[in-house]
Amino acid sequence: MTPGFLQVRGVSKRFPGVLALGDVRLDVAHGEVHALLGENGAGKSTLLRILSGALRPDAGRIVLGGVELDPADTPARRQAAGVVTVYQEFNLIPGLTVAENLYLGREPRRGPFVDWKRLNADAAAVLGRLGLDLPPTAITGGLSVALQQMVEIARALTLEARLIIMDEPTAALSGREVEQLHRTVRALKADGVSIIYVTHRLAEVLSVCDRYTVFRDGRFVCEGAVREVAAPDLVAAMVGRDVRPATRTRSAPGPVALRVADVSRPRGRSTALSDLALQVREGEVLGLAGLVGSGRTELARAIFGADGRCAGVLWMGDGPRRGLFRSPAEAMSSGLTLAPEDRKADGCFMDHSVRWNLSLPGLGKLSRLGVFIDERAEASLVDDYVRRLRIRTPTDATTIGALSGGNQQKVLLARCMALRPRVLIVDEPTRGVDVGAKAEVHQILFDLAESGIGVVVISSDMPELLELSDRIVVLHEGALAGELDRSGADEGRLMAMMMGPAATPDGMRMT
Repeated sequence: MTPGFLQVRGVSKRFPGVLALGDVRLDVAHGEVHALLGENGAGKSTLLRILSGALRPDAGRIVLGGVELDPADTPARRQAAGVVTVYQEFNLIPGLTVAENLYLGREPRRGPFVDWKRLNADAAAVLGRLGLDLPPTAITGGLSVALQQMVEIARALTLEARLIIMDEPTAALSGREVEQLHRTVRALKADGVSIIYVTHRLAEVLSVCDRYTVFRDGRFVCEGAVREVAAPDLVAAMVGRDVRPATRTRSAPGPVALRVADVSRPRGRSTALSDLALQVREGEVLGLAGLVGSGRTELARAIFGADGRCAGVLWMGDGPRRGLFRSPAEAMSSGLTLAPEDRKADGCFMDHSVRWNLSLPGLGKLSRLGVFIDERAEASLVDDYVRRLRIRTPTDATTIGALSGGNQQKVLLARCMALRPRVLIVDEPTRGVDVGAKAEVHQILFDLAESGIGVVVISSDMPELLELSDRIVVLHEGALAGELDRSGADEGRLMAMMMGPAATPDGMRMT
């Protein structure tokens, strides 16, 4: 490796009342995969935006390939210089096809017209390089979060990048997709491309990265070779405090809290569902596993009443058999609530306050005479959950978009808890959440189960599922692939079931 391909020196950035970056440095070698680590709020995203040209630093120098970059560069000029960023927040146009998003503004032409045949062929080749069985003509907005993330990565591959910045690229990907992405990362490295890799999954750092740099509270902390450091040492450098693992007293679950059967959904833009059934008991954590396109999120939305095209039957507790809920409002009034996969698009109102986000669905219980909001009761409710869940926010009037990802997730969970549900479904509960906040979110879920709530956890992170779940139900292409009890579950067996019957050893399928 040739050292110093990217050199960041003395970069600082201040926002009103906040020092986002203070005199930080970063060195990335030619053809190196470099992990940039730190908790939410450590300054990583601010530096990435400065490198991409989306923010101008207050001070400091950035040198790429021996050439100092102009602090006034636009994102387009940085891209032309070979810096391509794959943001955690998608930069796709939902109404366009995958191929159109990949080559937006750079479409191949035949005279004055777009060469659609070549456009789709080029897109198919890039998607194939990532191992994606995805039609280039698919509408991007109809894809799952995981597939949209892969489209973002594919778009970066269409550019002649010398430095690719990946901000949480695997946050919504399951095991097989992560492995495919890592193969692509290694291939890019072999081609001499440098990669800045931001992730909260330390196993990925140890697996795919060469060196690391740690930020904390907007400051440089340390750097080094990945092969010379252990995961606990990285955690200690990132958080600057002891991180206690979540603990739970596992007791026998109670009666069935929710049962569904014969859940079906016609094929549309998302995965079709075929005669699915599951049940969760009071005090139980039920894991729901599957690869991208397995139907996990579609099943959760069907149960929650968020997809009117679904059919099936449902029992809440010892209540009578009935059809699926017709709306989320009906589900919540019956004791079922959902924390969605994409908290920023579907869960949080990013321009509104913590207080507004936390209390909104339960305002009916906080009203006087059914008309006026009891503001004292609302403030008491919000203060209670901010304290119990240790939500780090200056005040409850702070805009939720100003909080770190972990604290946004805790506000979303607090909102669900405030409804006092009998069953809570959480879809990707720690997506984009740092290691410290992840342990706190896990403890919240354990505490909910110990209080008697039935908890359904959907996660692409197999170690997370294995840590949290009492049982794991596995889906494959919209159908039930099997079930594993906690005592018999491990990553190998779980992955085999997720890949479908052809990869599943005898005796692991449900009877």
